[in-house]
Amino acid sequence: MSIHLCKIVELPKISNSQGNLTFIEAHNHIPFDIQRVYYLYDVPGGSVRGGHAHKNLHQLIVAMSGSFDIVLDDGKEKKRFHLNRSYNGLYICPMIWRELDNFSSGSVCMVLASNFYDEEDYLRDYHTFLTAAADR
Repeated sequence: MSIHLCKIVELPKISNSQGNLTFIEAHNHIPFDIQRVYYLYDVPGGSVRGGHAHKNLHQLIVAMSGSFDIVLDDGKEKKRFHLNRSYNGLYICPMIWRELDNFSSGSVCMVLASNFYDEEDYLRDYHTFLTAAADR
C-alpha cells in the first residue's frame, strides 16, 4: 500500500449558537464499515503511541480534544500529520506503519476501525513490516 492513499478526511460540521455537531457515516465519509471504536486519553507528555502496522485493518483517527501528530510510513516514504480539529480525521489504509506523538495536555484520540481486535493483524516489528511491505 502507498502512503498516498492515506489522507485527511473533512467530516461534516453543523454549527449553530448551541455549538457544533459532527457525524461520521460509513461509506459516505470513510471507505469501511465501523466494527470497533477505541480512544486514547491521559497520554503522558513525551509519550509515543502506535509503533505498528496492520495487515488488513482500515482506520480513521480523530483528535476529539487537544492535538497530536501521526507519522505514517509505507516503507518508502514518511509523512507527518497534525490533528487538532474534531471535524477532521486521518484515514489510514492497511500496511502503513504509524506512530503517534506530540500529544497536548488533555488530548483525546478516537480511532474507528474496520475490524474487531485481532493480534494476528498487527505487525509490531519495524523490520518485519519493511519486509512485508516490500513483498506486496
